[in-house]
Amino acid sequence: MEYRFLGGSGFRVPVLTFGTGTFGTGVRAWGASDAAEATRLVDICLDAGLTMFDSADVYSKGVSEETLGKAIAGRRDKVLISTKGTFGFGSGPNDVGSSRYHLIASVEGSLKRLGTDYIDLYQLHAFDAKTPVEETMQTLTDLVRAGKIRYVGCSNFSGWHLMKSLAISEKYGLVRHVAHQAYYSLIGREYEWELMPLGVDQRVGAVVWSPLGWGRLTGKVRRGQPLPAVSRLNDKADTAGGPPVPDDYLYKVVDALDLVAKETGRTVPQIALNWLLQRPTVATLVIGARTEAQLRDNLGAVDWQLAPEHVALLEAASAVSPVYPYWHQHSFTSRNPFPTNISWR
Repeated sequence: MEYRFLGGSGFRVPVLTFGTGTFGTGVRAWGASDAAEATRLVDICLDAGLTMFDSADVYSKGVSEETLGKAIAGRRDKVLISTKGTFGFGSGPNDVGSSRYHLIASVEGSLKRLGTDYIDLYQLHAFDAKTPVEETMQTLTDLVRAGKIRYVGCSNFSGWHLMKSLAISEKYGLVRHVAHQAYYSLIGREYEWELMPLGVDQRVGAVVWSPLGWGRLTGKVRRGQPLPAVSRLNDKADTAGGPPVPDDYLYKVVDALDLVAKETGRTVPQIALNWLLQRPTVATLVIGARTEAQLRDNLGAVDWQLAPEHVALLEAASAVSPVYPYWHQHSFTSRNPFPTNISWR
């Protein structure tokens, strides 16, 4: 398993991270692994050198973290834990957001559920426009100094959200975000427009969530065929919260993936994941799996590289016209070039 530095930090993470949204019972469309199943999946990950596990307090209302805690019991020193807070966790007026009150409560709750006394990477799950950024970053700094978290990151931020946070950190000498957990896939390339150049410039590593496009790039979704019987795409409530993808565009990309799969002998998910691992700023991909077979297939995405001609084919099939101001910037590429293939290894 390859390890990369997380952004501009000295912290190295495996290029694949296991997402534990499938642990617990709160999101049935994602899966519902109990402690025994979770332990088995963790065993497989560790055998393959995948040592990082990502969760969030809101996944299954805390059950995901509890299940992960049970699965890693007795081997905390063998794993890296990332989790997230900011979304509502309770019914009180202060049980939501990135205020000092809520972040401290969120971290304490996560530590208890995970059965650990520190979190390796703690991420703000969303931007909180109602709390001063100074308050949020000072609180994260205090939690780092208290030894409760090691590194901090964010998730689902706009470019200005992230840049403002970094500027506040620099101005006051506070901890800075070294990671941005963002959506990025072959059928969702908006990350490249602003967040990727920002990541290169500010040395913020991408922790990619849903790298298979909300389950659309599993190899089971194809033109003219019904959706598989077991798929998160069958849950309208779940798909409504995910990225929209026009059918024609999806099938065009899947056709390209099928062609590359035929020429390489790799599976569609492996190709989609490997393409991401060659993109600038990408540190690690958060993979999720309901079953052992899915996990083992995803693990096959590492330790090889797509040929340049296959990369070019996939990029051509998945290219879309960007919105303003990015289409205008693309007309001035001599001064706004696409980021070089930077990952911090």
